[in-house]
Amino acid sequence: MSDNRLSVFKTYKLYVGGKFPRSESGRVYEVTDSKGKWLANAPQSSRKDARDAVVAARKAFGGWSGATAYNRGQVLYRVAEMLEGRKDQFVREVADAEGLSKSKAAAVVDAAIDRWVWYAGWTDKIGQVVGGANPVAGPFFNLSTPEPTGVVTVLAPQESSFLGLVSVIAPVIATGNTAVVVASAGSPLPALSLGEVLATSDLPGGVVNILSGRTAEIATPLASHQDVNAIDLTGADAALAKELEIAAADNLKRVLRPQPVDADGAADWTADPGTRRLTAFLETKTVWHPTGALGVSGSSY
Repeated sequence: MSDNRLSVFKTYKLYVGGKFPRSESGRVYEVTDSKGKWLANAPQSSRKDARDAVVAARKAFGGWSGATAYNRGQVLYRVAEMLEGRKDQFVREVADAEGLSKSKAAAVVDAAIDRWVWYAGWTDKIGQVVGGANPVAGPFFNLSTPEPTGVVTVLAPQESSFLGLVSVIAPVIATGNTAVVVASAGSPLPALSLGEVLATSDLPGGVVNILSGRTAEIATPLASHQDVNAIDLTGADAALAKELEIAAADNLKRVLRPQPVDADGAADWTADPGTRRLTAFLETKTVWHPTGALGVSGSSY
């Protein structure tokens, strides 16, 4: 084999509607590792890309939210299977993105795969936790059931480019929502590669859409978009979060504020995630149904 062979560099693209478009603006920006070494050029999303992603997410919402919870669990588990098969690639990308040793990066990737499995198991169980029959006075059945909020914008964590990313995407789609994800601005490559995994899993196109670029530039039009139902501000700093929360109030979006971080200034994404993020983007539908009366005794069924 010739020693003069030229390497084939990977072209990273956005993931929107199950396809891999370049940014509408044609812009890219340099992505470097923790030591400043060039890794790749990532697409720099525009406002038009953000709007296209919302259209794709809305189009996919009906089918995804209408699927059975069990089926959604199967799809999330399939994503974990696909990631397991491409583990070596993600270990390299996470190590470069976050400045970790290979062993630490491998632990992060393993945790991210396990996180998909965790949420896959919750898809058909969360309804029993947050729904059920309510005791009421009168001849009625009163049943509450959770339903997805709709299209959710997710600002992925800036520091945790893969485990944190998975931890904010998986619960949104596990409960039947669709997502427009703004990847970490400085470390977007694991997120863009995740799009390739999602495209080759059983996840319908448009359920997850991944954008890279300047967080504020992409998030601002999404926060004010009238067809976005909720926004997760995890990846926003305090000033940007305040600005986006004000914009989100225009159509009464659900807002998940950035959570407190530890003494090192970073969230602990390895901790037990619990069900908080599963319930953050669920609405409760309550139905009253008359039981009817049996005979003169007034008993009911």
